[in-house]
Amino acid sequence: MSCKQVNMKPPTLIMRAMLLLLLLYKIDAKLKIVGNPNVPVGAEVILLCKDGGDGDITWFKDGKEIVDEEKVVKIDEGSSSLKITSASMQDAGKYTCHCEFDSGNDDEITTELFIYEGPSFGNTVTYHEFLEGTVGIVPCLVTGAPAVDAIWFRDKQEITTAEGRRVRQQDNTLRFEMVTRNDAGTYVCKAKIRGRPINKELAVSVVVNVPPTVHLREKEKKVLAGPYTNVSIEGFVEGHPTPNITWTTPTSSDPSRHHFNSDRSQLLISSVGRADYGEYVCTVTNKIGKSNATIMLHVFEAPEVFVSHEQLSVSLGKRVSVFCNVSGHPQPELHWLNKHNGRTLATDSGHIHVAGGEMVIEEVMPSDGGLYSCMAVSVSGNASRDVAIHTHADMPRYVKIYPGPASALLSLKTLPINGGTEITNFVLQWRENTAEEWQETTVPVAGPLVISPLRQYTSYAVRLAGLNRVGVGLFSDTLSVRTLGMREPDIPNLSLKQLELDKNTISVPLQQSDDGGMPIQHFNIRFQKDKDGAEWKEMQLSPDSDSISLQDLSFGSDYQIEVTAVNANGSSLPSRFNFTIGEQPVSSSMTKGGVVAIVIVLFLLVFLAVDATCCYRNHCGLLMSIAVKLFGQKVPGLKMLGSADGSTNGELKLKGLSTPRGSMQMGGVQTKDSVQLTEVTCDKASLTKHEKTQPITA
Repeated sequence: MSCKQVNMKPPTLIMRAMLLLLLLYKIDAKLKIVGNPNVPVGAEVILLCKDGGDGDITWFKDGKEIVDEEKVVKIDEGSSSLKITSASMQDAGKYTCHCEFDSGNDDEITTELFIYEGPSFGNTVTYHEFLEGTVGIVPCLVTGAPAVDAIWFRDKQEITTAEGRRVRQQDNTLRFEMVTRNDAGTYVCKAKIRGRPINKELAVSVVVNVPPTVHLREKEKKVLAGPYTNVSIEGFVEGHPTPNITWTTPTSSDPSRHHFNSDRSQLLISSVGRADYGEYVCTVTNKIGKSNATIMLHVFEAPEVFVSHEQLSVSLGKRVSVFCNVSGHPQPELHWLNKHNGRTLATDSGHIHVAGGEMVIEEVMPSDGGLYSCMAVSVSGNASRDVAIHTHADMPRYVKIYPGPASALLSLKTLPINGGTEITNFVLQWRENTAEEWQETTVPVAGPLVISPLRQYTSYAVRLAGLNRVGVGLFSDTLSVRTLGMREPDIPNLSLKQLELDKNTISVPLQQSDDGGMPIQHFNIRFQKDKDGAEWKEMQLSPDSDSISLQDLSFGSDYQIEVTAVNANGSSLPSRFNFTIGEQPVSSSMTKGGVVAIVIVLFLLVFLAVDATCCYRNHCGLLMSIAVKLFGQKVPGLKMLGSADGSTNGELKLKGLSTPRGSMQMGGVQTKDSVQLTEVTCDKASLTKHEKTQPITA
């Protein structure tokens, strides 16, 4: 048996009674209402009541039964629905579903239906513009039923309603005191039905307009014109909406050299020239207003100097002038400078003076030669250009002359004034008498000032002058000189006392005391082995050589050598000497001690030989002394000293005993080291006497 619509008919009552009896011991299910309790005006409302069992369902609104069959519809035995086609504010209230179960029990459940209207923003403006510094009002026009509240948010943060705040909300309205550009942005008005979780949001844009302004970093800018000079003028622009930027430039400036960045806030002028001088105005404009800024561009031109001549060659005594022009901005000052002495030329500088831009030299002198500079001086810089004045060299002074063999040698204490260009040579002139023409020769400045060949023992008049790129300068005062005779060099001087002989190498110091009045050209060296048929070997030494060195000579050989000096007049007499190279040393592995031992043994052998000879012939010596001690004085054959027979008068001579020696012969003098036993006596302290060798002489 299922729930049905209650119609209070007798059959129904009987059936209900029967159900109550049958279900006396049954447990009834709970009621529930399904449906949205919050419904906007005009919407359809459906409430579904389920009893979970069999029974009669009745609907009540605010305690009154709903009998409208169009609203109440039975769905099945266990459920019923309440339908409102178009909800109105009057449909709001409490709705109760009451069910009488067949078991005789009954139950009910109540729900509240909330009917609302809105919220609505009506004619609320969603875009507002304010001028910076003014008061801004942004209303939120919300409507709805039963009641609607409005709350303002920015960046999800609720805006306060506290009094005294510059930005606050009051009576659903957003208020700005003294709008700033930071107030620009998006705000949200949130409308909410009072007491119900029903709300709606509306985004509102606030734009803050700022009058345009422009600021230039400088009011004046100074630049130096040039092909590589670039000028940047940058404007710092503010304003909202974004201002439009325009530039006003001098009419003389070439627009093709003007370049702008993307928003035209920066102007770049390339290859700045004098025509770019003037005012540059940056103007910014938006719908709020207009503003501009001005900069003055000063363009300076670097000074330039132009001269009529950069180099002039002028004869002595002539007049010379050079013109100089300068340009630049501002107009430079012009100065002439003598770079030789560092002095600035003036209008009254004697024979060198300045008239406007012209430099004039009256009657040029050798000291006037050199560099002059035309200078341009201004605040934009300095520039100069040199002018080289070349003239003849001045006369040489402090000249001395020395006679030579058929020649004359001149010397200068200082070089003459060169006339502004280097003296490369000297012109030397000479003659025997005034009736003759001058003869001349040209010699380099660095070389000896020698006139040759002249006649021997002859008097000459001599003078000289400097030669530069202009020509021959002034000649010196005339000097007189009498030449000497010509001769060959003296014999070369060999320092034989300092001769060095090492195995098969010889070195002898060499000097030339007298060159015969002409420079030594070279030394000739000849040497050969001192034996018949030996071939002479020759070599030359430069005039600045200070020694003779011969190497790889033959061991055990005698040599002779000749040295001559040669100048332009011929050769000197030869300087000769002889020398001997000893035997080649025998290499030995003996130690120094072994050599000493051998020497001692040899000495003992010689000593014993000499002593034995003395003992045998003259009955003296060490052996004789030992025999007397052993046998007494009766030694067979002994002759006592002082006896009449064989008396030596206290002296006994030993002849013919000598030692081998090496030899060296210098200049025909025998220099062999010799050891000779010339005299041996029993009553003298030494057994032998050595003769000393004489020094080596040439």
